[in-house]
Amino acid sequence: MARDILYRKIAKIIEGQILSETLRIGDKLPSLRSIQTLYNVSLNTATQAFIELESRSLIESRPRSGYFVSKTSKRKLSLPSVSQPRVSGREKNPEDLINKVFDTLRYKNIRQFSLGIPDQSLLPIAKLNKSVIKVTRSMEGCGTAVEPAQGSVNLRRNIAKWSMVLEGKISEDDLVTTAGTMSAIFYCLRAVTQPGDYIATESPAYFGILQLARSMGLNIIELPTHPVTGIDIGALEKVIHKIKACCLVNNFSNPLGSLMPDENKEQLVKLLTHHHTPLIEDDLFGNLYFGGSRPKPCKAFDEEGIVMWCGGVSKTLAPGYRVSWVAPGKFKEHIIMQKLLQTVSMPSLYQEVIADFLEFGRYDHHLRMIRHTLHTNCLKFQRAIEEYFPANTRISQPQGGFFLWLELDPRIDTADLFDTAIRQQLSFAPGRMFTQRDQFNNCMRLNFALQWDDRLEFDLKRLGNIVKKAL
Repeated sequence: MARDILYRKIAKIIEGQILSETLRIGDKLPSLRSIQTLYNVSLNTATQAFIELESRSLIESRPRSGYFVSKTSKRKLSLPSVSQPRVSGREKNPEDLINKVFDTLRYKNIRQFSLGIPDQSLLPIAKLNKSVIKVTRSMEGCGTAVEPAQGSVNLRRNIAKWSMVLEGKISEDDLVTTAGTMSAIFYCLRAVTQPGDYIATESPAYFGILQLARSMGLNIIELPTHPVTGIDIGALEKVIHKIKACCLVNNFSNPLGSLMPDENKEQLVKLLTHHHTPLIEDDLFGNLYFGGSRPKPCKAFDEEGIVMWCGGVSKTLAPGYRVSWVAPGKFKEHIIMQKLLQTVSMPSLYQEVIADFLEFGRYDHHLRMIRHTLHTNCLKFQRAIEEYFPANTRISQPQGGFFLWLELDPRIDTADLFDTAIRQQLSFAPGRMFTQRDQFNNCMRLNFALQWDDRLEFDLKRLGNIVKKAL
């Protein structure tokens, strides 16, 4: 096994012992020589494993004494509450907050904890630029030709080869490329719903999906959602007779970061298949896992073609390229027709650049690097929030993705707090953005896909102070 993978495996084992309290705060870790002997690795590999743990504030070095479990390794804050979305009462469109947050993107001096994209420092921009030059030289017409509506054959072939998590269940002919995942979701909704229909989604849910559904004249049922395991399938079963489709983010949902267990996914697909109810599955964050393997999408359990699996690279590789795709199952012809009506075809250049990245292994290498950075950032953010925010703050514990969901004191309104924070050049996403009703007012979403440094930690401290002063 490659050394860079092996040291992370050792670090993961020790991390698990710390989190399970097999190793407790203040316990001394085995010496580097002991780790070297135990795992039959070089001293350098053992050292790298300890450096990895130290970078995450899980262990600390004491001069001439060795390594010990850090005092900051123990989680202090509780998880957010299981959501109990309101099913009646006055709707409160979050458009005012969405516009206010996005208006701040014009200003470069504002710390953007609110963004839903990774910082450019985490992206392989130079390598992408080289691929652009390479592909431009090799493409007929330098990318000016119009391609078939289904999308680049080369890209679809490489997505199918690369998507091993689906265990060979999709081929290049099963995929349709789209200009961004929201376009894929739009095509899927158009294929299976009519204005006035009901759809079901998480609560809180990504505001883009809520706004899109409302613009299409659809009614939305928000489902109770656990911050760790996702939607309550029993609650879905009670309303399934009403809905025409589900639209869910089961792998590291936005904004909660929840991950639905495989057994729940299988149960969900069986329920929807029995009722002939399509599932639009937004799997945009599935590759950003912190564990040992990528979580399966619901598509892996789909035998009848009712799951429309949507993916892309806007959260992992190239947000501005807008290269995404959908495996729409039995709705493929409907999706292709919607794409023909809306865009005819996509620009071919960036599809070929992404195909090139997939084909020669650079994407896998990049994903390993960004997952490591995101996991480390997540732990550092959590520890900073525990230190600088009020003691009754609740914080999510995502196993992937790059969002943290904070539930603050009930007396705090994060819409008002946002105005205060902006005056101090700090931006976050207020909780009411992620619902169609007047709820989650004391919540916020933070993006941790940023470059960690002392200034970033100081800005988290400033944000925590703003929250404290609001009490």
